[in-house]
Amino acid sequence: MTTPISSPSPLLRIGPHAVQPPVVLAPMAGITNAPFRTLCREFSGGKGLFVSEMITTRALVERNEKTMQLVHFDATETPRSIQLYGVDPATVGKAVRMIVEEDLADHIDLNFGCPVPKVTRKGGGSALPYKRPLLRAILHEAVTGAGDLPVTMKMRKGIDDDHLTYLDAGRIAVEEGVTAIALHGRTAAQHYGGTADWDAIARLKEHVPEIPVLGNGDIWSAEDALRMMRETGCDGVVVGRGCLGRPWLFGDLVAGFEGTDTYATPTLREVTVVMRRHAELLGEWIGDEARGVIDFRKHVAWYLKGFAVGSELRRKLAITSSLAEMDAHLSELDLDQSWPVGADGPRGRTAGNNRVVLPDGWLKDPYDCAGVGAEAELDTSGG
Repeated sequence: MTTPISSPSPLLRIGPHAVQPPVVLAPMAGITNAPFRTLCREFSGGKGLFVSEMITTRALVERNEKTMQLVHFDATETPRSIQLYGVDPATVGKAVRMIVEEDLADHIDLNFGCPVPKVTRKGGGSALPYKRPLLRAILHEAVTGAGDLPVTMKMRKGIDDDHLTYLDAGRIAVEEGVTAIALHGRTAAQHYGGTADWDAIARLKEHVPEIPVLGNGDIWSAEDALRMMRETGCDGVVVGRGCLGRPWLFGDLVAGFEGTDTYATPTLREVTVVMRRHAELLGEWIGDEARGVIDFRKHVAWYLKGFAVGSELRRKLAITSSLAEMDAHLSELDLDQSWPVGADGPRGRTAGNNRVVLPDGWLKDPYDCAGVGAEAELDTSGG
């Protein structure tokens, strides 16, 4: 039987919100929309914290149609957690005040961890903490505008091994009133390659003992989450790629933290039931069955990882555009297959990037923030 971290399960506090067990769904573009959050929450029995995909502050302030759909939460979601991306302090401040005034969420997370080029080339995401005064200004505007709503932040170790920022960023966050910090133990240059540096999570926890520190990176199972907390002393875990095609991982995490070993090993028949429900929820959320099934396509390979499924059938499932068509293809599978050995391991993007696209001259001076402003804001959300 699994040995729990402590008894009872550790309690994480995000402002007034108790999160027990201390497990958070990482915001993932195009993934952690309302339907996927619903599945994860159902498997966890409602335990944990489930954060929206990235919302661009400019798009929110301008009431972009897609963005306004992304900030809609199911009535059963509590607390409602929104992740914001922004580069301009004034725009971030406006977005946060809008969330408060219109009661759009109960918790705000700020994205300083995204490594994709379209974000970093504008000085956003994991590039931004290098500019210490800009980071401080954004945090100040967010915390001030949030009032009683807790503000947290998610970040990486830095841009690359020669430009680490996480300790300075952590201290700035504490000084500006941030409630908690999540650290992905990779640099932007690593992207999702290599191995996450859990020692960095431990160092950050020692550096900012005043607030909770959450660890992120290479959590593929409940055992990984428990081990991360034991080895780093962090206050909670943030789970991203490990739950791709495995929303039941959150049930495993609850079981692990509560000291049992009742982990899910679904048959392919049971997996296809979840796949069908996921696609159906997407259609209901989007308001169009075909668009929902099309959006689900990206999840097919993750759900079927490790199962014996022929290439032609995989191709058919990857181009299906209706629930009836999806049902017909799923019925062709050998549904009595057991959960595959090794299917609990790494999934999603694993390649490193090794090059971070940055604005011209970005690394010359960490305190020179000239030329960074509203034009660096993305005008769309979710990616």
